[in-house]
This record gives sequence, structure tokens and C-alpha cells, in this order.
Amino acid sequence: MASNEPPEASHGEEACAVIDSLSEIGSQWRLVVLHDLQDGEKRFNELKRSTDASARTLSRVLDDLRETGYVRRRVEEDAPVATYYSLTEKGRSLAPVFDAIEGWANDWLR
Repeated sequence: MASNEPPEASHGEEACAVIDSLSEIGSQWRLVVLHDLQDGEKRFNELKRSTDASARTLSRVLDDLRETGYVRRRVEEDAPVATYYSLTEKGRSLAPVFDAIEGWANDWLR
């Protein structure tokens, strides 16, 4: 017998955790930046080139990811000043998630 309850009610907290996770990291640009930083620390302009994001979009996304604890910012004051971004432990913990999504995409989307 089919349930008339909304998905959140029928799956309880498990569905809420998935939905909450996707709302925090699930925007297109957040995912692109988080995936790109899995390879290690990058300068702002390196990220801009590798993600194809505009400077404004990339700045906004990096600020959001810093505020939510996924990305760390490091500034070297030597001339020229360089700003580097890397993943925090929380950001690095997404590596198996990206691997699983990539495996799923290879199986089902190609």
C-alpha cells in the first residue's frame, strides 16, 4: 500500500540528512570548486582557470565554502601577494563521495 506521507516523513531523519547535505554543498559551483580542490592547494587564478568560473562567482563560492568550514584560505604577503585555497578536513572528507558519484556516473550516465 502506497504511503501518502511526504518523502521526509516516510524516510525520517535519513532523508533529511541527504537533503541537508545537498543544500549545503549541492550548488553547481560549490561542487566544482570542492572537486577541483581535491587535487590540492591552488591559487585563486588557478581555480578561476580550472573551474571556468567568473572572478565574482568564484569569490562568492570560496567565501561560502570558508564560512561553512570546507575551505581554508592562506595569504602570502610577499610580492606579489598570493592567495591560496585548500580543503579543510571537512572538505577532504568528501573525497569518497566524489569517487562514488563518479563511479555511479560512469555506470549510468555514459
